[in-house]
Amino acid sequence: MTILTVHSQLSSHIERASDILGAWRDKWMLFLRDGAPKLALILIAAFILHRIIILVSSRMIALSRREELPSRVRAQQLRTLASVTKSGGTFLVYFIAVIEILPLFDINIGPLLASAGVAGLAIGFGAQTLVKDVITGFFILFENQFDIGDTVRVAGVQGIVEDMKLRSTILRDANGTVHNVPNSQIAIVSNLTRDWNLLTMHVAIDYNENSDRVIELLKQAAEALRADPEYAQDLKSDLEVPGIERVSGTEVDYLVTAKVSPGKQYRVSRELRRRIKDSLTKNNIKAGAPSMIYFGERPTTN
Repeated sequence: MTILTVHSQLSSHIERASDILGAWRDKWMLFLRDGAPKLALILIAAFILHRIIILVSSRMIALSRREELPSRVRAQQLRTLASVTKSGGTFLVYFIAVIEILPLFDINIGPLLASAGVAGLAIGFGAQTLVKDVITGFFILFENQFDIGDTVRVAGVQGIVEDMKLRSTILRDANGTVHNVPNSQIAIVSNLTRDWNLLTMHVAIDYNENSDRVIELLKQAAEALRADPEYAQDLKSDLEVPGIERVSGTEVDYLVTAKVSPGKQYRVSRELRRRIKDSLTKNNIKAGAPSMIYFGERPTTN
C-alpha cells in the first residue's frame, strides 16, 4: 500500500513537472516565433539611434575645435550641447528600449511605471527649480542668445558675461561685482553688444554761434574720424549729424550718431569728443554755458 502511494505521488510530481516544462517550452517557442524578432528589432533600433547620437555629439565637438568659429564661447556652447545630447539622448534611447523589452518577458511594467511616477513626482517637487535652470540654460546655449564677453541685462542685472553654464550665468557689473544668475530667472534677455551699438553724442554749443557753421565743423570732425584707419574698423556706418536736437536759453544741443562695433562706442566717442573740442577751439566756437548752482539765497536782479 505504501509503495503504491509513493508511486502515485511520484507520478503526480512527474506529471506536474512535465506540464511545467511543456508550458515553458510552449512559451519559449512562442517567444522565438514572436518575441525574438521584436527583441532583435528593438536592440538594433536602439543601437542605431545610439550610434546616431554619438555621431552627432562627435560632430559638434569637432566643430567646436574649428578656428573659424566666431568666438571661443561658441566652442564652449557646442561642447556643452554635445555632452547634453550624448548623455540625455543615450539615457532616453535605452530607457525606451527597456520599457519595450520587459513586456516581451511577461514582466508587467505598470507597477514599475507607477512607482517611478510617484518617485519622480516627489523628486520633481524638490528639484523643479534645478530642472528649470537646466532647461532654460540649454535653450540659451542652443539659441546663442548671448556670448561670453557680451554686455547683457538679465533678471534686473546688467553686466559683462564671464561664464555660461547649464544651470547659471555669471555676470560682472560696472562696479566689478560678480553676479551668479540662475538661468530659471532669465525671462527676458537684453543684449547690448549684439551685431552693433548705437553711438549717440550730444554737443552743447553757445546759443549765439552760427548753427550752419557748427554743423559743418561737426561733420568735418566726424569725416576725419571715419577716415582714420585706427577707428574706421570700429564704425559700422558713417557718422551722421542730423542737426539741432534741443534749444534752451543759453545753448543749442547738436546730435551726432553712428553704428559702431559691439563695445566700441566708448572708445569711438572719446576720440570723437577730443576731435570736436579741438575743432571748436581752433575755430573760436564757444561751448554751451555751464549751469549755475546757487548756495543759500538766489541773488535778486534789479
